[in-house]
Amino acid sequence: MKTRITLLVLLFIGFNIGFAQQDEECITKLSIFHEYVKAKNYDAAYEPWMAVRNKCPKFNIAIYADGEKILNHKIDNASGAEKTAFINDLVKLWEQRGEHFTSKTPKGEYLAKACQLKYDNRDILSLSKDELYTCFDEAYHMDKDSFTNPKSLYTYFSLMVDLFDEGKKPAQDLFNKYDDIVEKVEEEVKNYSEKLNKLVAKEDAGTALTKKENSYKRYYSSYLKAYDQISGSIDQKLGNRANCENLIPLYQKDFEANKDNAIWLQRAAGKMSEKECTDDPLFFKLVNALHELNPSASSAYYLGLLKEKEKKANEALKFYDQAISLETDGFKKSKLYYKVATKLKARKSYGKARNYYRQALKLNPSNGRPHIAIASMYAASANSCGESNFDKRAVYWLASQEANKAARVDPTMKKAASQSSANYKAKAPSKAEVFSSGRAGETIKIGCWINSSVTVPSI
Repeated sequence: MKTRITLLVLLFIGFNIGFAQQDEECITKLSIFHEYVKAKNYDAAYEPWMAVRNKCPKFNIAIYADGEKILNHKIDNASGAEKTAFINDLVKLWEQRGEHFTSKTPKGEYLAKACQLKYDNRDILSLSKDELYTCFDEAYHMDKDSFTNPKSLYTYFSLMVDLFDEGKKPAQDLFNKYDDIVEKVEEEVKNYSEKLNKLVAKEDAGTALTKKENSYKRYYSSYLKAYDQISGSIDQKLGNRANCENLIPLYQKDFEANKDNAIWLQRAAGKMSEKECTDDPLFFKLVNALHELNPSASSAYYLGLLKEKEKKANEALKFYDQAISLETDGFKKSKLYYKVATKLKARKSYGKARNYYRQALKLNPSNGRPHIAIASMYAASANSCGESNFDKRAVYWLASQEANKAARVDPTMKKAASQSSANYKAKAPSKAEVFSSGRAGETIKIGCWINSSVTVPSI
């Protein structure tokens, strides 16, 4: 029996260094509590787990991985002082994990988990918003790189807004924190998008994903969905606190002190652009100061906005193209292509817009928004492209196919893209019309700016 247990633990710990020196009781009880945890019998696991935790805290990381599950179960099923004790013990467990398994315990990640646990139980723990914000702020500054949990990023910003509303944080701190969190979210979206893009490219090449790759695809997709959700929540939480009436006086007051600060200028110009404060002369001052100090993709793009305000569309496009050429980061370049394409789409320059959208897709193929935009342009042109009524409505099949591409590659808009595809398909010729026309399986050439073909479905 002893031999069987020892072999099991050897396999479990991957022949841990120093295994031979470990206490026999810890070896046996680790095997026992781990089996209980696998069976989700957390109450039975508690006693042997605590014994190993107290006696052999450096023995195996399972003490902390399984211990987290055990204590979360205890928290969920306790109340009053007992619940408080288990919450505090989970925080302590994460601290111990960091002490004994430092390389496997990213500080930002685990400090943020502790802060989130405290926030979720703030009433029980009698913690103020100031205390909770300080907790998240320390975690963020301690290790920003591993502070990536979408829920915690939102909670961190939400607390800042609440403190601003209570008059405890100034407007500049609020806007700075907004920029911090938005930039952090964008970094993580870029990270997971680039990983997902490799899998999308493999599928597009006709190669099936392995079981492991499909698992990774679901993992990346789940995070992209979460970041997409909190992005909207962050903007909603900020609300009209960052309107032009608040931004302009603040940036005017601080301009002289920051006119040589490229980061401040970029953030100020960016915020005024986002909130459509570009008619104010301050925006012109910010953009020109930024471009003179540090010509960049951002400053060139903002100069394009100024030319657009002057109704000089061609000059604006030149600055937009300059912005794209100056941008060296593929993910950010894709976003610029998308922005410019959307402006061209609004002018009904559909052919040019599609070219820019396709460039955006080349750089970030897991972004479904360009596909949705192209589909909407096809649908808007249905009455203009085609000679017969049947051919004109055939354009909707093309729009439906384009929307389906978005549903396939972008986990954040699968549902919306599928609905768009179905709506377009419903506007195309029905099965009865296809049957009566005798054109099933025929390839229809669509002219005008679309210049593409679509095959009539077989019935």
